[in-house]
Amino acid sequence: MNKELVDSIKKFKKEFIPRSTDSTKPVSCWSEKDILNNKIVDAFVIILKTKGCSWALESGCSMCGYFNDSIWKHVPDEDILAQFENAMIKYKDENFVKIFTSGSFFDDEEIKPKVREEILDKLFETTKKVSVESRPEYLIDKKLKNYKDKVLEIGVGLETADDKIREDCINKGFTFNDYKKAAKILKKHNVSLKTYVLVKPPFLTEQQAIDDAVQTIEKIKNITDMVSLNPVNIQRNTYVNYLWNHQQYRPPWLFSVVEILSEGKKILGDKRIKCDIAGGGSIRGAHNCKECDKKYLKAISDFSLNQDIKTFKDLNCNCKDKWLDQLDLEDLGFGSLVNIYG
Repeated sequence: MNKELVDSIKKFKKEFIPRSTDSTKPVSCWSEKDILNNKIVDAFVIILKTKGCSWALESGCSMCGYFNDSIWKHVPDEDILAQFENAMIKYKDENFVKIFTSGSFFDDEEIKPKVREEILDKLFETTKKVSVESRPEYLIDKKLKNYKDKVLEIGVGLETADDKIREDCINKGFTFNDYKKAAKILKKHNVSLKTYVLVKPPFLTEQQAIDDAVQTIEKIKNITDMVSLNPVNIQRNTYVNYLWNHQQYRPPWLFSVVEILSEGKKILGDKRIKCDIAGGGSIRGAHNCKECDKKYLKAISDFSLNQDIKTFKDLNCNCKDKWLDQLDLEDLGFGSLVNIYG
């Protein structure tokens, strides 16, 4: 554990005050496009309001501000079920449902086993696939044994296959081996694994971030069922927000995201790789320049559905030279970006 990083992450949460909010209503729910059985379908998305990620409550990750949507106190079982029922009012029989909690769906301190089972059982009555998220330590045999015959997908935020980067730059709180152990348990129970790979952890140059993401995909290609890239976006009350405010961090370029998606697809072959960009095109999210951001974001969204690298073929912009310059010059200590892995 990097004590200095941990202390800094905790410091930026000290003044955080959870919003007073109705714990019987979800954060949000909506329908979006995704892939099911190699076809583009409508997927229903639910974000439940819980006490939050247990790791975030203990210390947390350097870039993650999802705790800002959490209550930070116990949410009664009946309230979580009420959130689910209120969200399902807008459900239109989509065959794919995704549930997010800003934490771990399989953490018993966040979602009690009976509540989790009731939600999943009810969903599997009408939908063909359910996707949730969890840290690896909560993925144990007794929690997964009932879903062998269901199409259940669990997303795990590995972020990087490099333990040093995960500890010194992210403070993720688990190792690559922990991830691999969880993956074996999921495979044993016929549960699909979606692995989140972080694009540009703090303290890495743009080129190092590209290399790390591509190397991570190479190392997990035979472990995961699909990859989802997560380009860092600047979230409130986080260590990355502090670095950004002091001109010591820039969110990744969209050119970098396209590069990783292209190389990642070559590595993964028939397995899917996708990228949903939060805050894309803004100064707080992955961006190029105002002239080309929309074009690149659409191409990334299209590729996430069609998996065709040719989607990126005709993309170009004058600002690409600035990106290329940054890749070359950062190794020389250019600008205020911190480079501790050169």
